[in-house]
Amino acid sequence: MQRTLKALLIAILVMPLLGGWTRTPARASAESSETTESKEIPRFLQELFEDRAQLLLDPNAAHIQDHYLRDNRYSRHALSHELERTEYIQAWAKERRVKFVNAESSIRIVRLKVEGETAKVSLVQSLKLGYEYLDKYPGHHDFGIGTRHAIKLHKHNNIWYLEREWYLDPLEENPQTIQKCDLDFPPRNTPLLQPKDKPRYNRQQAVEYANKYAGLAWGAGNQHRYNRKYLDYNSQGGDCTNFSSQAIGDKEGGRLRMRGGWHYYDRSGGSAAWVRTDSFRGFLVHSGYGTVVAHGDFARIVKFANELQQDESQLYKLQAGDLIAYQIKGDIDHFSIITGFDQSGYPLVNSHTADRFQVPFDLGWDKYTKYQVIHIRD
Repeated sequence: MQRTLKALLIAILVMPLLGGWTRTPARASAESSETTESKEIPRFLQELFEDRAQLLLDPNAAHIQDHYLRDNRYSRHALSHELERTEYIQAWAKERRVKFVNAESSIRIVRLKVEGETAKVSLVQSLKLGYEYLDKYPGHHDFGIGTRHAIKLHKHNNIWYLEREWYLDPLEENPQTIQKCDLDFPPRNTPLLQPKDKPRYNRQQAVEYANKYAGLAWGAGNQHRYNRKYLDYNSQGGDCTNFSSQAIGDKEGGRLRMRGGWHYYDRSGGSAAWVRTDSFRGFLVHSGYGTVVAHGDFARIVKFANELQQDESQLYKLQAGDLIAYQIKGDIDHFSIITGFDQSGYPLVNSHTADRFQVPFDLGWDKYTKYQVIHIRD
């Protein structure tokens, strides 16, 4: 579970700096507001993240280099990471025959500590990205990503630069390993429907829950905060399974009854089946709550969706409210919930770690990833 271990490592580095990331300590804010840096640094960071957002649209935005120290290897590494994520997202767009047309960044500084010509910053970012199809599918789709950052700045010749940075990046992937596919997802014209008046699983509410509590991602509700009824497992390797369990099981969500080892306790948190990827997948299948209806790489999932569209005798259709398990080297590494489809029928997902809001389900993953589409039985 390579990604989970990486998430845990970054959480160990970032979370102590973020502390209570949902609110900024008043004392720290009052102390820093008296300094010149309290105005200079927010301006620098705002410009930095806006330029990085534009870099995703225009790989030739050379001025991004002006924010980094060229003679510092950590700063050069941070810059290289941003250039590589731009290369990845542009390569993904080319393979999916779309074009990114807008990118907007919003940041919130959680903590700022200045010591001479060095500053340590904890901040959160909400990134909005929009794309359009290049060929037969008209329309525009916006989605959101939320990330937590621990940053070290250095002041040189009265100018602030980024020296080091740590964050779990959902767009960190090798552009050479994007799954190629000649098929498109079939367009969808039907709204989300429940098969009966009082279903066991309320998928409409599950989708609404996932949209409300998608955290820092652009588009999420609840003032970009998680549901405080539940523990945040980001510092313990990831919160994706906890979030998927909430979406299908909370009374505000899908309302599936807790049973068979799948429980959340107010004082001690979630059981193994509630918070661990492999245990959660096993519970869903063995309990009868869910069934794996498709398994394979990206091309296989697209083919499966087309087969369903062509066979009207199929009782199952790919639906919002279903789950996707992401499998790497035989292990379930991540969970997300399908919250809708774009204009071409492309499945969109919400998740935690990192926070995603209606993101194309394979964005940030490679050709070695296997997907298990788990239909939740109504």
